[in-house]
Amino acid sequence: MASPDLPKVALIAGPTASGKSALALALAEKHRGTIINADSMQVYADLRVLSARPSPDEEARAPHRLFGHVDGADAYSAARWAAEARAAIHEAHEEGRLPILVGGTGLYMRTLLDGIAPVPEIDQAIRAEVRATPVADAHAQLAHLDPHGAARLRSTDSTRVARALEVIRSTGRALHEWQSERIGGIGGEIALAALVLLPDRQWLGERIDRRFREMVDTGRTEVAALLGRTDVPPDAPVLRAIGVAEIGQVLRGEIDLEEAEAAGALATRQYAKRQYTWFRRQPPPTWHRSEETETNDLIGYFEIKCLL
Repeated sequence: MASPDLPKVALIAGPTASGKSALALALAEKHRGTIINADSMQVYADLRVLSARPSPDEEARAPHRLFGHVDGADAYSAARWAAEARAAIHEAHEEGRLPILVGGTGLYMRTLLDGIAPVPEIDQAIRAEVRATPVADAHAQLAHLDPHGAARLRSTDSTRVARALEVIRSTGRALHEWQSERIGGIGGEIALAALVLLPDRQWLGERIDRRFREMVDTGRTEVAALLGRTDVPPDAPVLRAIGVAEIGQVLRGEIDLEEAEAAGALATRQYAKRQYTWFRRQPPPTWHRSEETETNDLIGYFEIKCLL
C-alpha cells in the first residue's frame, strides 16, 4: 500500500456508460477535486456529443482538464497524454485540490502509472514505407525480422503489425524488447485511490442503447463538420470514434437513422464488453471494484474504501 504521506490521486475507471463522469463530478464537488480526462476520444475538440464529454454546465461546476483540447487533425498518443496528465495532477496538488482521473482507456492509465517503453523516434521514411505496405506483406516481413513478435499478433491487425515492423526496422530492436523496459511512471510517487465501475451487464447495455440513440439525434452536426474537414487524414484516430462512420452513412443517405442507431449501439456494446473484461482482469487488486450504479451510493463506497 502506498504511503499516506504521498500526495493522493483518485481514479475512476470502467466501461463506457458505467456512470464514471457523474461520480467524478459529485466527488469533485464534495472533495474539492479537479477532474482529469483519461478517455482517448474525449480529448478531441471535434467530438463533444459522440465521446460523451461533460457538458459546458458540468464543466463549470468543477475544474476539468484534458477534455476537448486536441484538434482532430493532430496526432495524439498515450505518451503525450501521460505527460499532460502528470502536469495536470501536479497543478491540482499545487492548488490544494484532489486530482480525479476518470475514463475508460486502460492504456492511458497504465502509461501514466507504470511508465512507457523508451522507444526512440521512428525514421519517418521507414514509417511512411511501412504504413503503405499491405498488412499481409508487412506481417511477412515482421515474421522474418522478429518471429516472436509476429507470432503474438494477428496477421490482419494492420495497426499493431505496422508498429512492430517500423520499430524493428528503425531501431534494430524488437518492440517487445523495448516494452520490457518502462520509464516515467508516477505510480510510486502518489497514493492512488482507485475504483473500477463494473455494473450489471444488462443494465449497462440498456444504458448504452439509450445514450447512443440520443447521440445519433444530436451528434449529426458535429459529425458533418468533422467529415467536411479536408485537413483530417483518413487514418486519424478521431475518425474511429464510434458513431462517426454510422452517422456519416446517414448523412450520405446510405442508411437511415434506425439502422445507424442499431449499428452504433452494437459497436458500443462490443467496445464496452472489451473494456469490462480488461478492467475486471488487468488492474491490481488494490483497485476496488463496484457493481453499484447509484452515484450517491458510489460516493459513500469510494470514501470508505478508497479515500478514508
